[in-house]
Amino acid sequence: MSDTVQFPSVFVSHGAPTLILETSAGRDFLAGLGRRLGRPSAILAVSAHWTTRVPAVSGSAAPETIHDFYGFPDALYRMRYSAPGAPALAGRVAELTGAAVDPSQGLDHGAWVPLMLMYPEADIPVAQLSVMPGRSAADHIALGRSLAGLRRDGVLILASGGAVHNLREFRFGGTGAAPWATGFAGWLDAALEAGDAGAVGNWLDASPDARRAHPTDEHFLPLPVALGAAGPRPKAERLHAGFEHGSLGMHAYAFTAAADAAAEADAKVDAA
Repeated sequence: MSDTVQFPSVFVSHGAPTLILETSAGRDFLAGLGRRLGRPSAILAVSAHWTTRVPAVSGSAAPETIHDFYGFPDALYRMRYSAPGAPALAGRVAELTGAAVDPSQGLDHGAWVPLMLMYPEADIPVAQLSVMPGRSAADHIALGRSLAGLRRDGVLILASGGAVHNLREFRFGGTGAAPWATGFAGWLDAALEAGDAGAVGNWLDASPDARRAHPTDEHFLPLPVALGAAGPRPKAERLHAGFEHGSLGMHAYAFTAAADAAAEADAKVDAA
């Protein structure tokens, strides 16, 4: 029997680029998440900040750190996350999804900011997968399902976006959240707890607060990829919740299949 660890698929909210420089509950959560999850054989990062018309996966053997933001402290631009790339993983993703392999794509801040906190040694191979704002959340659930087999090989599928992401109402240092933000986060919690992939796939109609919580789609779309990667009967565990700067929901979730949960329970019995 293989002793390869099967990881959940995980969605995290990466907040503002300055998250890595700040003292906050969201930063503290991400800084402890790598230890909580353990060490994967490779990571497939699904970032809100790489958007394409059709699926694309990075194939670089040494991905560059992309500083895809403007007007932030100089310290951010000096940061480098020098993890090795994962060309073999990229090839598998391309076979499973039909994604185009981009040999020049690096790691944008949706990938490297949480990874620098989670796995600061930068010694785990990483490939990055794009999201497609021109396609529905249901399409992204289907994309995730095509990747589910990677988890059996010890690959961590790490989707990075925002549970709530409205920069138009961003208030630097703001605490708390408006009713529309907590309303959407509450709807999302309920839908995921129920394993309701249909509601997530139809999120814009399912929640009255959806469009204010996400004026554009790209920060929501990594979540349905992670949900889909758990398989057809997803089980969600909320790992973190909270708001930063008034309009950024920092919620995070781990997704497993019902079969995963049963196997974990059996393992605990065997170990007792």
